[in-house]
Amino acid sequence: MTEPNILSSLSSALAETIARAAPAIVSVHSHRARASGFVWKAGLIVTADEALADEGEIEIQFADGSRRPATVVGRDHTTDVALLHVEGDVAPVKLSTENPALGSLAVIVAADRGAPTARLGMVALSGPAWRSLRGGEIDARIELDVRLRHSQQGGLALNAAGEPFGMAVLGPRRVLTIPATTIERVAGQLEKSGRIARGYLGVGLQPVRLDDGLGAMVMNVDKAGPSAAAGIRQGDVIIAVNGEKLYGVRALSRGLGPQSVGTVVELTVHRGGEPLNFKVTVGERPET
Repeated sequence: MTEPNILSSLSSALAETIARAAPAIVSVHSHRARASGFVWKAGLIVTADEALADEGEIEIQFADGSRRPATVVGRDHTTDVALLHVEGDVAPVKLSTENPALGSLAVIVAADRGAPTARLGMVALSGPAWRSLRGGEIDARIELDVRLRHSQQGGLALNAAGEPFGMAVLGPRRVLTIPATTIERVAGQLEKSGRIARGYLGVGLQPVRLDDGLGAMVMNVDKAGPSAAAGIRQGDVIIAVNGEKLYGVRALSRGLGPQSVGTVVELTVHRGGEPLNFKVTVGERPET
């Protein structure tokens, strides 16, 4: 009898790895949108927020073909994590908080109409924590060299040992992985309170170009908000935050993550051509 070669052994190992993960992988159907997800805890499904419709009914299709309605527990568009509740007793996966090594193999296990699907790729980048364009704090930047369909967003990314290290999502140029540490942190907060607290200054801003750079003009002020309490007025132009030159509205917004709530920031503004400083206590963004 011929001994199995390396490729045959690799193929068998991959098939076994996928088979172990598949029962916890689900399809998420929401208002003409299809995505994947996985059982994070009993009765709780994690999926990609970007792939989830903004409204309408949600249905979960399990690997055994059964379908059950689901409700939204909470969503965080800044980290692309959404948490759903569904009745069921499918065993949850155990996420690994160890990030994969650069160049190591990664398997994405997702679902299409309930049927498990798989993709094989390589870890193209394994780097430090980063902040998304929407201001979310992602604990590691993990990029995968693999193709991913829209319906496979929300699937699990596994390392060569079969350990799930994150959730696969479509980034601007590459497939990204939301790491397990971020999922555990964000999903835990969503389970507890249904939302992620975000910083709030209580102003509407418009970028403006100045002689020496960029600023943010205050277009409107929430009369009950933190900036109004500090003395900021409509028409003021914010030029610096905590003494550092402002490089645009987006940069200011990205700094208003969960950890910013309750902190004090010093805003330097131009008013009538004169610089003024105001200390603003960052509030919590209202749900609406």
